[in-house]
Amino acid sequence: MTTRPDTRATLYVAGNINVDLIMSTLHEWPKKGTEAMLESSTLRPGGSAGNCALAVSALGAPFRLVANQGNDQFSGWLAAMFPESALLWPTYDCETSLTFGVTHPDHERTFFSNQGHIVRLSMLDVLAQIPETARSGDWVLLCGTWLCTALYADYPQLLAALKQRGYQVAVDSGWPPEDWSDALREQAANWLPFCDALLLNEVETLGLADAETLDPAALRLLSQMAENAFCVAKCGPEGARLWAKNLTLHQHAEPVDVVDTIGAGDSFNAGFLSALIYGLPPATALQWGVRVAGCAISSSPRRYPDWQSLFGLVEKI
Repeated sequence: MTTRPDTRATLYVAGNINVDLIMSTLHEWPKKGTEAMLESSTLRPGGSAGNCALAVSALGAPFRLVANQGNDQFSGWLAAMFPESALLWPTYDCETSLTFGVTHPDHERTFFSNQGHIVRLSMLDVLAQIPETARSGDWVLLCGTWLCTALYADYPQLLAALKQRGYQVAVDSGWPPEDWSDALREQAANWLPFCDALLLNEVETLGLADAETLDPAALRLLSQMAENAFCVAKCGPEGARLWAKNLTLHQHAEPVDVVDTIGAGDSFNAGFLSALIYGLPPATALQWGVRVAGCAISSSPRRYPDWQSLFGLVEKI
C-alpha cells in the first residue's frame, strides 16, 4: 500500500468561484419564444477557482479557497461547499456570480454568466485570507484573471506582495472576454515577472504570447517570468507540456471516454500543484495533472483519482 507523505505546505486557490448550472445536450439552438427540454442538469460550484478547489479537496491535499461572496439565496449554498475557507470570505451586497452552461453533441459548451460578486473581489480581500509569511512549499494559484476585474486592476501589486511574503505564485488567466490585444499583453508584462508558473491551455498560450506555434510562444512568456519559473500548456487529449530553464517535458494523456470537459484545465491545475506542494518534481506534477483531468472529464458524477494511485505514479519513476 502506498503511504502518502506528510506536507506542511498549503495550496491557496484565489479567484472566481461561482454557481454553475450545466445542462446537456443542446442539439440546436431553439427559436425565440420556444422551450427546449434537455436530458440532464448539474448544479455545482464552478468558476476556475471553484473547479480547482473541488478537485484539490477530493485529492486530500491541504488547501484554502480564497474568495468573496454575495448575499443572495445562493451565497449560503456556495459557502457550505467550502465551510472552513468560507469563514474568511468577505460578503458584498450583490448577487452571487452564476454561470449557465449548455453542452453540445461534440462536447463543446456555451456559457452565459452574470457579473455578481467575483468582479468585486479585491487585492485586500485576497491578502487578508493568506498568511503574512509563507511556509516552505506554499503556493498561491490565481484564477479567473480577466473576470475578477477589481482584483486584476492590482495584479502587479498583488503578485509582488505574495512574492514578498515568500509564496510561489501560479496564474491561470483563462481567456479574456474581450479577446487578446496588444494592450492586454502590455498589462500582463507588468505581472509576469512575479509569476513562478503559468498554467494556460494551448490556445491561451498562443494568444498571450501573440505567436503562431507553441514552442516559441512558451519560451517568449518564460523569458518574461520569474527566475526558475515554468510555463505549462494544457493540450487536451495530447496531454500537457512544460518549459523551464534548460528543460522541456511532455506528458501524454491516456485515451478516455469524454463525458464532461467543463473544468478540465482546472482539474489539471489541482493535480499539478498538489504534486508540487508535496515536493515532487515537475515531471511528476505533469503526470498528476493529466491523470486528474482525465479522470474528471470521463466521469459523471465527477470523480478524481485517489491518492494511492497518484503516489503510485511516483513509485514508477
